[in-house]
Amino acid sequence: MLLFLDTANLEEIRAGARMGVIAGVTTNPTLLAREGVLDTEGHIKRIVEILPGPISVEVTATDTKGMIQEAVGVARWSEHVVVKIPTTPSGLEAMRLLKEQGIRVNATLIFSPNQALLAALAGATYVSIFLGRIDDISWDGLKVVRKTVELFQVQGIPSQVLAASVRHPLHVLEAARLGCPVVTMPFSVLQQMIKHPLTDIGLERFLADWRKLQAMREEARV
Repeated sequence: MLLFLDTANLEEIRAGARMGVIAGVTTNPTLLAREGVLDTEGHIKRIVEILPGPISVEVTATDTKGMIQEAVGVARWSEHVVVKIPTTPSGLEAMRLLKEQGIRVNATLIFSPNQALLAALAGATYVSIFLGRIDDISWDGLKVVRKTVELFQVQGIPSQVLAASVRHPLHVLEAARLGCPVVTMPFSVLQQMIKHPLTDIGLERFLADWRKLQAMREEARV
């Protein structure tokens, strides 16, 4: 299983890379705007320098011709760039044509197994299921992930299911349990996965005992 960070923040990416548990990054226009990025190409290249894994960059065009033109330009930034294309009729056409050009696609804004199947058949490398947004409308996002993973396994589809719009550690854990090969998450969720009160208590106890032992050694020297 691969874990990606859903962020455009360089410090968060550096922290994830130092831990050795993050294999890639997903970005979108909202995340880039949040960081005040004016030079998208330069920013993506800096991300690649920090973490040379799959880096998803989203197009803003909505028509097939515009998506392809934008995707071809974005793909030139780095061999690590994966172009995010929305799963719409125009997007599916763009995915097919980009696949023919050898450009990897992350099919985004997927909310059903039907959409995931179509994106995979169109040639997407990743199909991103926005499970958190599905939960937001009182549906079961993890159920969509499970059905899609099972569908791809039964049909031998090589596209990778990517669980996106992750809101908490349980989403990550359950996606892993269901066999989802990739999960992308905010840095805050990664931090929550690491944190456990018993770890903090145990560490504090060990340190307290060590301080007591050091004090006993000092007294023995006297």
